[in-house]
Amino acid sequence: MVAAAVALAAGWGDEHPVTPVTIRIATGSPGAVYYKYGKAYADIINRELPGVRASVLVTTASVTNVQMVRDGAAEVAFTQADILSGDLDTAGLAALARVYDDQLHLVVRAGGPIQTVQDLAGRRVSTGAPGSGTFITAERLLRLAGEYPGGIRERRLGLDASVTALRSGEIDAFFFSGGLPVAAIAQLAGQFAIRLVDLGDWVGQMRRAYTDVYHERAVPASVYGLPPISTIGDPNYLVVSRRLPERIAYDLTRILIERRAELGRAHPAAEWLDSRTAIHTAPLDLHPGAMRYYRDAKE
Repeated sequence: MVAAAVALAAGWGDEHPVTPVTIRIATGSPGAVYYKYGKAYADIINRELPGVRASVLVTTASVTNVQMVRDGAAEVAFTQADILSGDLDTAGLAALARVYDDQLHLVVRAGGPIQTVQDLAGRRVSTGAPGSGTFITAERLLRLAGEYPGGIRERRLGLDASVTALRSGEIDAFFFSGGLPVAAIAQLAGQFAIRLVDLGDWVGQMRRAYTDVYHERAVPASVYGLPPISTIGDPNYLVVSRRLPERIAYDLTRILIERRAELGRAHPAAEWLDSRTAIHTAPLDLHPGAMRYYRDAKE
């Protein structure tokens, strides 16, 4: 697909390009932020970029998404920043933007015995789907708490399956890392008595043990109608292959910034996008096309 993009790049403004450009956007669960954000993004791309056919891919999220771009199975992907500092091969990847920050949710039944991470010992806990950023972040936290591996009765479920399992009593808790609000958790909170466990005290240890992309973030009472907590924040990036033509990367970045309000109507997390913070994508470099857009936008 990159070859097709190269063929079009020289005549990007042509009314009828010979070869359409395919832009596949790797997202996540339909009940989570990546998918909603990505779907709105794809719709705008299709409307505003002639000769481009954008679509979204439902995936298990961050790790899988990065692998898909690296392997040529997607052109654009959402990913958590923390997974990029681990063992994952990120050679050949670049970023378009830091788009918003995730908050790590630890969801339990209201009134239950789980008040802290250590209270998960011996409990049935979903740590997220394999290939997800949630799984990486949750595993790191549980290791610091001495509960992984073996301290919990682990289930590796995606967001939608985790919600169903908690409601039915099949699990006692689940982790999910997502931008506020996570629709599936908001819906659960409206139907079932849940609580979020405060994780703010773990931020410093997570930064020292793994990566300084982690930071403390609040989940206000207004988000889910639950008692407010502090938790572990983790930036999200849009990543692409370095081989993506510069003109295409430029326009994909331009749409992100210039259509922020429209993207925000699809999901409030998109409203956090700002050109001043979007450029901070360590450990990845910005794609040259994205970098050129940010320079042009400042002039």
